[in-house]
Amino acid sequence: MKTSPRAFAAALLAAFLLVAALAQPALAHDRLKSSDPAKDSVVSGVEKVTLEFTATTSHQVVIVRAADGTAYQQGKPKADGDTVVQGLNGALPPGDYTIAFRVVSSDGHPIEGEIPFKVKGEPGPAAAAPEAAATPQASESAVAAPAPETPAASVAPSPAAADGDTGGIPAWSWIVVGGLAGIGIGLLFSMRNKKK
Repeated sequence: MKTSPRAFAAALLAAFLLVAALAQPALAHDRLKSSDPAKDSVVSGVEKVTLEFTATTSHQVVIVRAADGTAYQQGKPKADGDTVVQGLNGALPPGDYTIAFRVVSSDGHPIEGEIPFKVKGEPGPAAAAPEAAATPQASESAVAAPAPETPAASVAPSPAAADGDTGGIPAWSWIVVGGLAGIGIGLLFSMRNKKK
């Protein structure tokens, strides 16, 4: 049975398009969709922090800290579907703050980032640090998020909190593409040998 070069090229192109179509969902990693307070916003008061992702997450860690390093989060964050809410130890006094977060997405990739915002008003005398956040153990345990079981590159959140996107192509898609290329090269040599 003879195979024309055009038929072979068409089959190879169809296989490549199939692999590309299957790889697209894997490239669209979960990300941060929105936050309250939003990045670089100026708000009159904050009593809790809300992060909304494009899918459900696990192993959520959220830290809210002032410019002087004082942490204001209270307890563990609560997840409800794709939303993560972090309670605070009272209303935040005026000043500059950063929300630092790390979660594990539904596909096993970590998502992390920082969201700066400002509480408007005149900063008063240095407020006493909340008891729960003042202990070094509380801050250290909050920062030490459990690592996901699947090793993967970080995926930056949306422009609302992203410093850069470091997502990559999954290894399985490279294996499939390499396998298809090997099959194509083998068929090409086979066709040449049959012509001789």
